[in-house]
Amino acid sequence: MARKNLRRSEAALSNRLVAMYTGEETSTLGVLLGATSFDDLLSRMDAVDRVADQDVDVHRETVKFRVQVRRQRTRLRHARAEQARVVEERAAHRASVEQQLAERRSLVASIRGEIARLQAEERARQQAAARAAERRLAAAQAAAPVLPTPLNTAVESDDGSDESSAVSAAPAPTASAPARYGGVVGIAMRYLGVPYKWGGASPSTGFDCSGFIMYVYSQVGVSLPHNAAAQYGVGTPVSRSQLQPGDLVFFNGLGHNGIYIGGGQFIHSPHTGDVVKISSLSDSWYAATWVGARRV
Repeated sequence: MARKNLRRSEAALSNRLVAMYTGEETSTLGVLLGATSFDDLLSRMDAVDRVADQDVDVHRETVKFRVQVRRQRTRLRHARAEQARVVEERAAHRASVEQQLAERRSLVASIRGEIARLQAEERARQQAAARAAERRLAAAQAAAPVLPTPLNTAVESDDGSDESSAVSAAPAPTASAPARYGGVVGIAMRYLGVPYKWGGASPSTGFDCSGFIMYVYSQVGVSLPHNAAAQYGVGTPVSRSQLQPGDLVFFNGLGHNGIYIGGGQFIHSPHTGDVVKISSLSDSWYAATWVGARRV
């Protein structure tokens, strides 16, 4: 709008100057000298004043519009500079966000790769531990002693007659609990990989730690409570150095337990998101939270 007004004012001023220069318009002196009477002179003087005032107004408007145009041009330059700054700033921000997203995608991919690697290592470790436990179980079963049968001995009575009496030979000094329940290790191994489920006590739904032990021992006719602390009250205490397959091991203030399988390892259902697995008693967490062991 200011530019349009400026162009209009400049055109009017230009036309006025051209007219004055080319003589298309009589000079002020010529106008006054051409008066035919005093009244005509006054009229001409008034007309000359009005024309002069118009010329001044046109010039003033032209100057004003030029100032407005300059100001608008200055504001426009500042606005364009600010716009360019904002565009550059947003482009930089977008580049930063895209870089951060790329870094996070790379980090996620790296974490997923690391998780996959750790999972593969854990599967391999579990398979190796299972094979070692199976070999120990087979060796223990092969080496299990055969208890002797009762022997008949003749004993002479006071009257000289023979009386036959059955005298049982003393069995070999073996621990009764492992001989009775060491077989639960083989049963427990069948459920490797079953998911953890809080309160679970069945392979079809999943196991928690005490539910797993309760279920395994129920397969050999032993009834245990579905609670780790309550299971600690069953049987007799066993020192860590005297552990045998089938013994129950307890951790974390009786908040967790498992079944010892020999070789410094035990089988258990650890926590949500995990599965029935084999762990080592020497693992840092289990070593630090060890409570004790019981022989059922």
